[in-house]
Amino acid sequence: METSTQEPGPSDSAAGGEPSGEPAGPVQANSLKCDECGKFLRTEMEAQAHAARTQHSSFSESTEVIKPLTAEEKKEQMNKLQEKLKQKRLEREEQEKKEQTAREKQRRTQGKEIVSIKSKIEEDEIKKIAEQRRREKMDDKLARQRVKDQIEKDKRDRAAKFAKDKDVQKSNTAPSPSAAPVATPAVKKEYTDCRLQIRFPSGQPLTQTFSAKEPLAAVRLYIEMNRTDNQGHSL
Repeated sequence: METSTQEPGPSDSAAGGEPSGEPAGPVQANSLKCDECGKFLRTEMEAQAHAARTQHSSFSESTEVIKPLTAEEKKEQMNKLQEKLKQKRLEREEQEKKEQTAREKQRRTQGKEIVSIKSKIEEDEIKKIAEQRRREKMDDKLARQRVKDQIEKDKRDRAAKFAKDKDVQKSNTAPSPSAAPVATPAVKKEYTDCRLQIRFPSGQPLTQTFSAKEPLAAVRLYIEMNRTDNQGHSL
């Protein structure tokens, strides 16, 4: 805070234009003046407060006498000060409310984002499980179809082999008109078919011929496809 002293001007000349022989006395500073806004202040403390409030920095001493405040003026200034403090408090409370509202909005936004992320993760997991189950069902369906196709192929092969064996047997047993019957040695027969009869708890039997090399899984599938009692079983 800059403070300057106002120097007194030259004394008025005496009559006849001759200077006065008495020296001028020192000028007493009665107040401080703000050079930027012209306000008079009683003490240096008031000048510092004025500088802090207005950011003014240039002050000078002044001979201006500031009358002391009356009781009414003091009361008025006190009321103004209290009103300013009240206004400051209200502004601070309003600012705090705004900040609290902003924080609450931010918290809700973050909460919604977290819920959305969790929902997205759960939805992706459900889709993943559903896709896995779909693939498992498809694989099971394809496996069943392969077994059914193999059973049908074995049936056709057995029918063709049976017809061929029957034709060979007929040709071997038919009498030759010109040649005498010749005894032929017995040939060891290898069995390629297996005839199974399954009896259900209801007493109903199920008979079917299978290839000797067919797995038990084919037998089980055949039972599931042809049984009529709708009861569980175990092999």
